[in-house]
Amino acid sequence: MSGRKGSPDAEISPSRTGGRRAAGRKGAPQPDGRDAGGIADGHPTGGRPSSRAKKKPKRSTKQKVLWATAGCTALLVLAGGALYYRLDSNITTFDRDAVSKDRPEAAAPDAQGRTPVNVLLIGSDSRGNGNNDLGGGGDGGARSDTAILLHVYADHKHAVGISIPRDTLVSIPPCKLPNGTWTKAQNNVMFNSAFSVGDTEQGNPACTQNAVEKLTDLRVDHTIVVDFNGFASMTKAVGGVEVCLPNDIHEGDLNPNLGRKGNLLFAKGKQRVEGQAALDYVRVRHGIGDGSDIGRTKRQQAFLSSLIKEVKSHGMDPTTLLPLADAATKSLTVDPDLGSASKLLDFAMSLKNVDLHDVKFLTAPWRYEGPRVALVHPDVDQLWAALKADRTIDGQDASAPAAGATSTPTATADAKSSDAKAVETTAPDARNAEVKVAVLNGTGETGLGARAAEAVKGAGYTVASVGNATGKARGSTVVEYGAGERGSAEAVAKLFPGATVQPGGRGISVVLGHDFAAANPTTAATPTPGATPAPLPTSVSGTARSADDDPCANVSYG
Repeated sequence: MSGRKGSPDAEISPSRTGGRRAAGRKGAPQPDGRDAGGIADGHPTGGRPSSRAKKKPKRSTKQKVLWATAGCTALLVLAGGALYYRLDSNITTFDRDAVSKDRPEAAAPDAQGRTPVNVLLIGSDSRGNGNNDLGGGGDGGARSDTAILLHVYADHKHAVGISIPRDTLVSIPPCKLPNGTWTKAQNNVMFNSAFSVGDTEQGNPACTQNAVEKLTDLRVDHTIVVDFNGFASMTKAVGGVEVCLPNDIHEGDLNPNLGRKGNLLFAKGKQRVEGQAALDYVRVRHGIGDGSDIGRTKRQQAFLSSLIKEVKSHGMDPTTLLPLADAATKSLTVDPDLGSASKLLDFAMSLKNVDLHDVKFLTAPWRYEGPRVALVHPDVDQLWAALKADRTIDGQDASAPAAGATSTPTATADAKSSDAKAVETTAPDARNAEVKVAVLNGTGETGLGARAAEAVKGAGYTVASVGNATGKARGSTVVEYGAGERGSAEAVAKLFPGATVQPGGRGISVVLGHDFAAANPTTAATPTPGATPAPLPTSVSGTARSADDDPCANVSYG
């Protein structure tokens, strides 16, 4: 018989019965020599007196749960270890020996043992490693499209990112080449040329770090380089970022060599972008404002603000940060001291208590120098001094022991005194953007027009142009207005203490006088070592963006 279910053989088959019965007869021979009652050779259990054989004890439900939990934990640990291993293998570090030996001193811990941290963030436009498909163009080598020095204060509750325009004229100290030799120092060259030293697809982050330390006299604790692929992947990992544009943007704006307007890339207003679209947003410079890199810098600051807001909304924890790290590390180059996933995550986690409003972004005080950019002194010197002293841009001492520390009485008094003389700022009104203002320097001193323009833009107005006034130098600042624009002119005049308002021409023009120059000197006295740095003029601090600002505010220049 076949042993199919329902056949006589099925009932007596040992494999089916498990040795418990054979055709229902007690004592029937079993495969192991025992009868159905468990007796072999007439003796229970092989001839030894015994009652029934002991049953194997069952595990309790609690034990099962413990074993299951232990098993799952082991799997999670193994999975986490595998992910960290993968992240570590993704990360590229640059040569420690390429960092200059002539460096500023590291920041000392404050009274509570807390230490500020300076991190240099570099956006690379390298076309290598598959980036050509995202970035367009065929140029070899790599350049730094973006450079931001992020200062995390000792309390780890405040942070400020300072953008350094790529066209800024700076001095670059000696840098190490791929063949092991060192270059000579260079003076009055573009800042982003430091990243190109050596002309490699990976760029030269150590050279850029050396240049930033030379420029700021601040020790750069860590450097992070992200290329096109890494940036696009990160924006996808967080599910996109909210951005805003003041007008429509077309393909021809992103690529002026296209020779035509092209398709619409971005419509005016708020929208969510990720991947290629996010990359296009932070790279576009034409078709908005004056088409300068300064305007692009402002959009990059707005984008980073939104990105930080997005990450914090999901929670600053490994669950949120690991996918972000997995996306980023595939295209990440860092300094040797930050060259592991655990170190990167530890640093990110150290920022979890920074409130969005206390994350600031601003551009190093600048002015046009022909087709390039020059830094404005003494404003930029005061900025670096403030960071070195761990003071926030509004003059507070971030190392003060009390939570929510305020500035010292002296600093407060100095700030009030400075504010009485310097350009004032007002809370931006959404309607201000409709008011176009021309800024004319009537003093003969360089740099003042750009500084005043920043204050005007910081108040939300649109800067129509920046230039020099004709005729002789002016003693006092005047705001001129056309027909029907007196009210707007008076509002603009509040940005310039002591300015008069008078009719003249079309539109609104601010003509700067020597009173503005006196309140915003362009030469700095040598600071006394250890002295409290002078507070930043409001023409600088008033232009800062907070990470919680409206994404549509202050996203273009000119």
